[in-house]
Amino acid sequence: MNDEKRSGTFSCAGCGTLLFSSDTKFESGTGWPSFFAPIEGAVATTVDRSYGMTRVEVHCAKCGGHLGHVFPDGPRPTGQRYCLNGVALRFNEGRQP
Repeated sequence: MNDEKRSGTFSCAGCGTLLFSSDTKFESGTGWPSFFAPIEGAVATTVDRSYGMTRVEVHCAKCGGHLGHVFPDGPRPTGQRYCLNGVALRFNEGRQP
């Protein structure tokens, strides 16, 4: 999913909920699909203290499926970097929220 450049949406691989628009995807240089904002109400977050560090986990608001983590080092306008696991996503070409 990191190399996906077409227009569309990214949905939850578990339940199909639309999560991110391709309009918010950017190249973060991390090797993971990255977005600066989710579709409103589509994701939820929890504090993840595993592996001896504190991160903010991102999960699907509908089914709770783990998507990745969000970091405060993204581009404008939000300054957020939703760094996601491509296996947790499905791409829907041309589909917009």
